Amino acid sequence: MITLSCFHWKGLVMIIVTGATGQLGRAVVRNLLHRVSADQIAVSVRDASKASDLAAQGVEVRVGDFTDVDGLARAFANADQVLIVSADKLGEDALRLHRSAIHAARSAGVRRILYTSHMGARAGSPFLPADQHAGTEAELAQSDLAYTSLRHGFYAESCLQMIGDDLASGELRVPEDGPTSWTARADLAEGDAAILVADRDWNGITPPLTGTTAITMAEIAVIASNVTGREVRHTIISDDEWRNARIAAGMPSFYADILLGVFRAARRGDFAATDPTLETLLGRPPRTMREVLSTAIA
Repeated sequence: MITLSCFHWKGLVMIIVTGATGQLGRAVVRNLLHRVSADQIAVSVRDASKASDLAAQGVEVRVGDFTDVDGLARAFANADQVLIVSADKLGEDALRLHRSAIHAARSAGVRRILYTSHMGARAGSPFLPADQHAGTEAELAQSDLAYTSLRHGFYAESCLQMIGDDLASGELRVPEDGPTSWTARADLAEGDAAILVADRDWNGITPPLTGTTAITMAEIAVIASNVTGREVRHTIISDDEWRNARIAAGMPSFYADILLGVFRAARRGDFAATDPTLETLLGRPPRTMREVLSTAIA
C-alpha cells in the first residue's frame, strides 16, 4: 500500500483544489489540513489575494483560470489529484469551463480528476445544473483519465435560500415537489476530503453522498413550525403561479425557470435517494434538516 507521504517528492503535490476561495472549496481545504500536511496541498484560484489565509497556513497558492487552458495546466503541474469544483456557471458555459479543466489536467499529467457533481445528474433533467453535471461526467468518462465524480446530495443551504422568505412569512407556498435528501455543505466538504486522502481510489461515479433521510416541503414546514414555535403552513400552488410570483418579486425569468426545475425534478424522484456512504466517510450521521434549520434560525 502506498502511504500518503509518498505522494510528495521531487516537487509533486498530492492534491490541488480549484475554487478554493468559494464556500465548498475552502471547506474542503480546511478539512484536508486536518488529514495531511499543508505541503501536500495546493490550490488553484483566479485571485491569489483571496487565498492569503490558506497561504498563511502553508498551502501553496497557484493562479489558474478555467478560461485559460495553458495557464490552468501550469497551475496543475506536478499534481497527483485535482479536485475540480464545478464552476458557478450554467448550461454550455459550465460545460465549456469544465472541459477546459479536464484538458488542462490531461496536459499537466494529473493521475486522477475528482469532480463535484450532483446526485440528480442526468441528461435532460428539468433542473438545468443536473443536466450539465451529466454532460461533464460524460466528458470525464471519455477523457482517458482516472476520475471520480462526487455525487453530492442537494445542498441544504440551497433549500434555505429558495424558501427562507416563505418560512419567515409563516406560509410555505411552493409547487408540488418530491422527497429530497437535503445535505449540509459542510458535511459534503468533509466527505470530499476523506475521499481525496483515502487509501483506495474511488473510481467513476460515487454512490449518492447524502443525508440519511429524504423529506418533502410539507415535512420541512412541520420541522420549521417545531423549531420556531409558530405555525408554518404548507400550500401547494401551480408551477406558473410560483414562477410568476418570483419574477414579480424581481427574480430574472431565467433563474426562476432554473429553480422551478428543482421542484419538477423532485417530482420525478431525482433527489429522493439516500445512501450510507457519506455517514461512513464522516464516521457520524450527517446533519439533519432539523439541525440545519435550527442553526440558520438561531
